Amino acid sequence: MGGMGALHFLAPKPFDSIVPRSLPGKARAYTYASGAAELAVAAALAFPRTRRAGGLAAAGLIAAVFPANVQMAYDWRERPAPLKALAYGRLPLQVPLAAWALLAARQGAAEAAAAGEGERG
Repeated sequence: MGGMGALHFLAPKPFDSIVPRSLPGKARAYTYASGAAELAVAAALAFPRTRRAGGLAAAGLIAAVFPANVQMAYDWRERPAPLKALAYGRLPLQVPLAAWALLAARQGAAEAAAAGEGERG
């Protein structure tokens, strides 16, 4: 999450190209907003106290950017086979990524519960 979020700012052009054209406004604004969201989610996942919220936010973000992955697959449908495979391969990859995010949320909840029990005991 953190690495991809940083790439949105360091090399925004490829991300601009997959912003669905049906969205209002400039693609760069969506690129920067999604990059900032990925950085914030990465930070939340890094700390036990915020891991539950970070995992839930990660799952939501993965769902929110899915249309960009669909746009990329559509745009790359005429590209050479390896690039087309990359674009189409990203689509089912979103399922295990979302599952990982939800697992992180569950782990964060368990960590928070364990920390709360330790403080009371």
